[in-house]
Amino acid sequence: MNKRGICPLCGGHKIEGTTTFTVDMGTGVFVVRHVPALVCEQCGTDWIEDRVAEILERIVEEGRSKGSIIEMKEFSQIAS
Repeated sequence: MNKRGICPLCGGHKIEGTTTFTVDMGTGVFVVRHVPALVCEQCGTDWIEDRVAEILERIVEEGRSKGSIIEMKEFSQIAS
């Protein structure tokens, strides 16, 4: 995996990986699995890059407008 900098929290190396994004919308919960992120090899902290965050924001707004109580998606399903 490609190393992408030093973790500001523990000094470990950030590498390309995936994470699970969860948001509590107040009226429901939205979960997106396998989201591309930079993940610290040492402490596991993750960072979602701006271009990915924009996609997630759009999808969460769609879920909110549908009135979903619980919704789960794979990132590959929403990013295409």
